[in-house]
Amino acid sequence: MVMTPSQDLPLGTPAPPFSLPDPEGKLHGLDDAADAKGYVVIFMCNHCPFVKLIREKLAEVARTYQAKGIAFFGINSNDASKYPDDAPDKMAEEIEAFGYTFPYLVDETQEVAKAYRAACTPDIFVFDGARKLYYHGQFDDARPGNGKPVTGKDLTAALDRLLAGEPPPDRQIPSVGCNIKWKPGNEPDYFG
Repeated sequence: MVMTPSQDLPLGTPAPPFSLPDPEGKLHGLDDAADAKGYVVIFMCNHCPFVKLIREKLAEVARTYQAKGIAFFGINSNDASKYPDDAPDKMAEEIEAFGYTFPYLVDETQEVAKAYRAACTPDIFVFDGARKLYYHGQFDDARPGNGKPVTGKDLTAALDRLLAGEPPPDRQIPSVGCNIKWKPGNEPDYFG
Protein backbone atom coordinates (compact mmCIF):
# COMPACT_ATOMS: atom_id res chain seq x y z
CA MET A 1 0.00 0.00 0.00
CA VAL A 2 1.77 3.13 -1.23
CA MET A 3 0.83 6.39 0.49
CA THR A 4 0.33 9.28 -1.92
CA PRO A 5 -0.02 12.81 -0.45
CA SER A 6 -2.44 15.41 -1.72
CA GLN A 7 -0.96 18.10 -3.95
CA ASP A 8 -0.43 21.67 -2.78
CA LEU A 9 -3.14 24.06 -3.96
CA PRO A 10 -3.23 27.73 -2.89
CA LEU A 11 -6.02 28.78 -0.55
CA GLY A 12 -8.50 31.00 -2.36
CA THR A 13 -8.36 28.89 -5.55
CA PRO A 14 -11.84 28.82 -7.12
CA ALA A 15 -13.69 25.49 -7.10
CA PRO A 16 -13.73 24.03 -10.61
CA PRO A 17 -17.34 23.43 -11.66
CA PHE A 18 -18.48 19.93 -12.58
CA SER A 19 -21.53 18.03 -13.71
CA LEU A 20 -21.12 14.32 -12.98
CA PRO A 21 -23.49 11.37 -12.80
CA ASP A 22 -24.30 9.34 -9.74
CA PRO A 23 -24.53 5.55 -10.17
CA GLU A 24 -28.12 5.92 -11.44
CA GLY A 25 -27.05 8.47 -14.08
CA LYS A 26 -28.50 11.61 -12.43
CA LEU A 27 -26.19 14.61 -12.87
CA HIS A 28 -24.96 16.61 -9.88
CA GLY A 29 -22.75 19.65 -9.46
CA LEU A 30 -21.91 22.54 -7.15
CA ASP A 31 -24.84 24.54 -8.50
CA ASP A 32 -27.18 21.97 -6.92
CA ALA A 33 -26.33 23.71 -3.63
CA ALA A 34 -26.07 27.32 -4.76
CA ASP A 35 -26.99 28.66 -1.31
CA ALA A 36 -24.58 26.46 0.64
CA LYS A 37 -22.43 28.04 3.36
CA GLY A 38 -19.56 25.88 2.16
CA TYR A 39 -18.72 22.87 0.02
CA VAL A 40 -16.79 19.68 0.71
CA VAL A 41 -15.52 17.87 -2.37
CA ILE A 42 -13.86 14.57 -1.53
CA PHE A 43 -12.17 12.31 -4.04
CA MET A 44 -12.79 8.80 -2.80
CA CYS A 45 -13.44 5.26 -3.95
CA ASN A 46 -14.67 1.93 -2.62
CA HIS A 47 -11.59 -0.27 -2.45
CA CYS A 48 -8.95 2.02 -0.89
CA PRO A 49 -8.06 1.04 2.70
CA PHE A 50 -7.67 4.72 3.64
CA VAL A 51 -11.26 5.45 2.55
CA LYS A 52 -12.56 2.22 4.09
CA LEU A 53 -11.09 3.36 7.41
CA ILE A 54 -13.00 6.67 7.47
CA ARG A 55 -16.19 5.97 5.50
CA GLU A 56 -18.51 5.42 8.47
CA LYS A 57 -17.29 8.56 10.24
CA LEU A 58 -17.35 10.48 6.94
CA ALA A 59 -21.02 9.60 6.51
CA GLU A 60 -21.71 10.81 10.06
CA VAL A 61 -19.76 14.06 9.58
CA ALA A 62 -21.56 14.72 6.30
CA ARG A 63 -24.99 14.29 7.93
CA THR A 64 -24.04 16.61 10.79
CA TYR A 65 -22.67 19.40 8.59
CA GLN A 66 -25.24 19.10 5.82
CA ALA A 67 -27.74 20.07 8.53
CA LYS A 68 -25.62 23.19 9.12
CA GLY A 69 -25.64 24.24 5.46
CA ILE A 70 -22.50 22.55 4.11
CA ALA A 71 -22.85 20.68 0.80
CA PHE A 72 -20.89 17.43 0.33
CA PHE A 73 -19.91 15.72 -2.92
CA GLY A 74 -17.99 12.45 -3.20
CA ILE A 75 -16.20 11.83 -6.51
CA ASN A 76 -14.76 8.53 -7.70
CA SER A 77 -12.21 9.08 -10.47
CA ASN A 78 -10.61 5.62 -10.46
CA ASP A 79 -10.32 3.53 -13.61
CA ALA A 80 -13.13 1.06 -12.96
CA SER A 81 -12.07 -1.12 -15.89
CA LYS A 82 -8.94 -2.04 -13.93
CA TYR A 83 -10.54 -1.70 -10.47
CA PRO A 84 -14.03 -3.22 -10.78
CA ASP A 85 -14.74 -2.67 -7.06
CA ASP A 86 -14.96 1.03 -7.98
CA ALA A 87 -17.56 0.56 -10.74
CA PRO A 88 -20.87 2.47 -10.49
CA ASP A 89 -22.88 -0.59 -9.42
CA LYS A 90 -20.46 -1.12 -6.52
CA MET A 91 -20.69 2.60 -5.67
CA ALA A 92 -24.47 2.20 -5.38
CA GLU A 93 -23.89 -0.64 -2.91
CA GLU A 94 -21.48 1.55 -0.95
CA ILE A 95 -24.01 4.41 -0.74
CA GLU A 96 -26.59 2.00 0.67
CA ALA A 97 -24.23 0.19 3.03
CA PHE A 98 -22.73 3.29 4.64
CA GLY A 99 -25.68 5.67 4.45
CA TYR A 100 -24.07 8.36 2.32
CA THR A 101 -26.48 11.30 2.20
CA PHE A 102 -24.37 13.15 -0.35
CA PRO A 103 -24.02 12.52 -4.09
CA TYR A 104 -21.29 9.96 -4.83
CA LEU A 105 -20.31 10.66 -8.42
CA VAL A 106 -18.52 8.97 -11.30
CA ASP A 107 -15.67 10.91 -12.95
CA GLU A 108 -15.35 8.58 -15.95
CA THR A 109 -13.02 10.86 -17.95
CA GLN A 110 -10.96 11.77 -14.86
CA GLU A 111 -11.09 15.39 -16.02
CA VAL A 112 -12.66 16.62 -12.78
CA ALA A 113 -9.87 15.01 -10.75
CA LYS A 114 -7.36 16.78 -12.96
CA ALA A 115 -9.19 20.12 -12.60
CA TYR A 116 -8.92 19.79 -8.81
CA ARG A 117 -5.33 18.47 -8.96
CA ALA A 118 -6.57 15.49 -6.96
CA ALA A 119 -3.92 12.91 -6.18
CA CYS A 120 -5.18 10.40 -3.64
CA THR A 121 -8.17 8.83 -1.97
CA PRO A 122 -9.28 10.46 0.19
CA ASP A 123 -8.39 13.93 -1.13
CA ILE A 124 -10.52 16.51 0.68
CA PHE A 125 -11.25 20.05 -0.48
CA VAL A 126 -13.34 22.57 1.49
CA PHE A 127 -14.58 25.69 -0.26
CA ASP A 128 -16.32 28.64 1.36
CA GLY A 129 -19.72 29.96 0.29
CA ALA A 130 -18.03 31.95 -2.50
CA ARG A 131 -16.46 28.65 -3.69
CA LYS A 132 -12.90 29.66 -2.81
CA LEU A 133 -10.57 27.03 -1.36
CA TYR A 134 -10.60 27.25 2.43
CA TYR A 135 -9.11 23.92 3.50
CA HIS A 136 -7.27 21.16 1.65
CA GLY A 137 -6.07 18.57 4.09
CA GLN A 138 -6.56 15.39 6.03
CA PHE A 139 -9.75 14.04 7.58
CA ASP A 140 -7.77 13.27 10.74
CA ASP A 141 -4.52 11.51 11.60
CA ALA A 142 -5.88 7.96 11.57
CA ARG A 143 -4.26 5.68 9.01
CA PRO A 144 -4.71 1.97 8.35
CA GLY A 145 -2.73 0.13 11.02
CA ASN A 146 -1.65 3.15 13.11
CA GLY A 147 -4.25 2.55 15.83
CA LYS A 148 -5.37 6.18 16.03
CA PRO A 149 -9.11 6.77 16.37
CA VAL A 150 -11.11 7.94 13.37
CA THR A 151 -12.60 11.25 14.50
CA GLY A 152 -12.69 13.54 11.46
CA LYS A 153 -11.23 16.21 13.78
CA ASP A 154 -9.23 18.10 11.16
CA LEU A 155 -12.11 18.36 8.70
CA THR A 156 -14.67 19.25 11.37
CA ALA A 157 -12.37 21.87 12.90
CA ALA A 158 -12.04 23.52 9.48
CA LEU A 159 -15.80 23.40 8.93
CA ASP A 160 -16.46 24.87 12.38
CA ARG A 161 -14.08 27.75 11.61
CA LEU A 162 -15.72 28.32 8.24
CA LEU A 163 -19.21 28.40 9.76
CA ALA A 164 -17.98 30.82 12.45
CA GLY A 165 -16.64 33.21 9.81
CA GLU A 166 -13.04 32.71 10.89
CA PRO A 167 -10.01 32.65 8.55
CA PRO A 168 -8.76 29.29 7.24
CA PRO A 169 -6.74 27.12 9.63
CA ASP A 170 -3.03 27.95 9.61
CA ARG A 171 -2.14 24.28 9.90
CA GLN A 172 -3.38 22.21 6.98
CA ILE A 173 -1.84 18.75 6.93
CA PRO A 174 -2.02 17.11 3.50
CA SER A 175 -4.25 14.11 3.15
CA VAL A 176 -2.60 10.80 2.29
CA GLY A 177 -4.07 7.72 0.72
CA CYS A 178 -3.93 5.46 -2.29
CA ASN A 179 -3.13 7.19 -5.54
CA ILE A 180 -6.00 7.80 -7.92
CA LYS A 181 -6.01 4.94 -10.41
CA TRP A 182 -5.40 6.80 -13.66
CA LYS A 183 -6.30 5.30 -17.00
CA PRO A 184 -3.23 4.39 -19.08
CA GLY A 185 -1.89 7.50 -20.77
CA ASN A 186 -4.19 9.78 -18.74
CA GLU A 187 -1.85 10.53 -15.85
CA PRO A 188 -1.82 14.24 -14.99
CA ASP A 189 1.26 16.39 -15.35
CA TYR A 190 1.17 17.86 -11.82
CA PHE A 191 3.18 15.11 -10.18
CA GLY A 192 6.88 15.39 -9.95
